[in-house]
Amino acid sequence: MAKSPKYSDPEVLARIADLSLRARRVVEGTISGLHRSPFHGFNVEFAEYREYSPGDDLRRLDWRVFGRTDRYYIKQYEEESNLRATVVMDSSASMKYRSRALSKFDYGATVAASLATLLIEQQDPVGLALFDSQPRKILPPAATQAQLARIICELEGAQPDRETELGVVLTEMSEQVKRRGLILIISDLLTDLDAFYDGLSRLQYRGHEIIVLQILDPDELEMPFTDLVLFRDIEGAEELFAEPWAFRKAYRAAMQEFVAGVCDGCGSRAIDHLLLRTDEDPGAALSHYLHARERLQHVNRREN
Repeated sequence: MAKSPKYSDPEVLARIADLSLRARRVVEGTISGLHRSPFHGFNVEFAEYREYSPGDDLRRLDWRVFGRTDRYYIKQYEEESNLRATVVMDSSASMKYRSRALSKFDYGATVAASLATLLIEQQDPVGLALFDSQPRKILPPAATQAQLARIICELEGAQPDRETELGVVLTEMSEQVKRRGLILIISDLLTDLDAFYDGLSRLQYRGHEIIVLQILDPDELEMPFTDLVLFRDIEGAEELFAEPWAFRKAYRAAMQEFVAGVCDGCGSRAIDHLLLRTDEDPGAALSHYLHARERLQHVNRREN
């Protein structure tokens, strides 16, 4: 199949009913071509020391231990053959919002399925956690085509509803996901941010690497309306008639501050944050991010 950004255009993707086909178009259109997994932040874990024996690789001698004990010890490691990833997908009511061809949930599900496809093609186990105010369904990581089919089936069958309690969900996940790995969070982050950051900290304490993919509709960022509009709380019962022009400037400034604050909050915790708009090509955005991540890891490996 010829590779072209048009295959991951939101308007084109919206005309493809099958989520697996949408994901395949994104992967084959612009994400493929990575030389090595951009997700591999770690694949070797220190296990213990043992005394040196003739024939051992001298590069694995720990000279600091020798300085303290006057004895030769070798570092032993546990090889982690695969990265274990879990996609945490927001299925709360706010994700239903749609001003373009794809709702925030549809767009996020396409991103989730695309990343799951990419990871499983790399033989990396992937799991899925759907949530709103609590985890709805958790699929443990696996690296099979059957697992990819299960993930896509769960995403296609999800009905975004109820309020968002992402912080509570992440706290529960930190207790349930014992083996450290990569956590990919896909959400609009219209939630209690203090609880969200607390959940991130708990996951990091468990040794997980985290990537936050924030999905927003352009309407939410720009407030483009010109006529009198009925604003309705999509996760509640409040309604308000208002003239958008009267507060558009203040609203846009507040949204810019919100997104910048999330970016800074993640950055200060060494967590990647990527903003995705539902009117933008998801494949191009993911491709740019993953290639940049791969280049950074290559630089870090050379420096180390």
